[in-house]
Amino acid sequence: MHVFDQAIALQAQGDGRFAGHTHADYANMVGPFGGVTAAQVLQSVLLHPERLGEPLSFTVNFAAAVADGPFTIVARAARTNRSTQHWMVELQQDGQACTTATVVTAMRRQTWSLDEAPLPEVPPASEVPRLVRGAPLPWVNRYELRYVRGSFPADWSGLDSGSSLSQLWMRDAEPRPLDFASLTAFADVFFPRVYVRRARRVPIGTVSMTVYFHAGAAQLAGTGTGFVLGQAQGQSFRNGFFDHAAQLWNEAGALLCTSHQIIYFKE
Repeated sequence: MHVFDQAIALQAQGDGRFAGHTHADYANMVGPFGGVTAAQVLQSVLLHPERLGEPLSFTVNFAAAVADGPFTIVARAARTNRSTQHWMVELQQDGQACTTATVVTAMRRQTWSLDEAPLPEVPPASEVPRLVRGAPLPWVNRYELRYVRGSFPADWSGLDSGSSLSQLWMRDAEPRPLDFASLTAFADVFFPRVYVRRARRVPIGTVSMTVYFHAGAAQLAGTGTGFVLGQAQGQSFRNGFFDHAAQLWNEAGALLCTSHQIIYFKE
């Protein structure tokens, strides 16, 4: 079993409850990598026997750090309509909520379709050097990251770079076909924008992340184990919080998802 599938593995307990466990290979500075926690939460809906359709929108709120060890996820369908289904999800430890989320699934129908946000003009992944493995954070080593621009600062000088834009090719370090769970984790691989902009180490923590899925399961399967191009840029840094907007395309130029985050930082 792929290490990512080990990390998001859940055991159904009945009545919308699932048992899971953190995975050491996706550890972060405090607790697990937020992207894998988000994927675990989404996985509870993907596995739920009452689910209709495919993920369309997913918002996850990180209320508290997840401690290493077991956890329980509770998922329930709050309302089911003809085209959409609305889910409420909570990840709990010791009876307390660590993560809350809402998920909207939808029945996709063929319509006129267009991606107005084009794939940026960047070199192909084969021409971009790979970020050297052996990073101190285990989760970084689970991905093959090839930065076109906006990588982790090499010099923590505190100088303003003038832009928080990052563009990078990404895929799992050990090949794995793309699906909704792994795409959700990809949407969180971007290093904090405040680091890219200021080259200064400050405490940070993601408060909330939203992912809008534009591709269905068939298009994700067609992407296979190929690279995904991710682009992220901050929009405002103010009074202890900053945000970023992100887009992810496959190599064929299809926009797979867009994402937004709000992140806490401390001076």
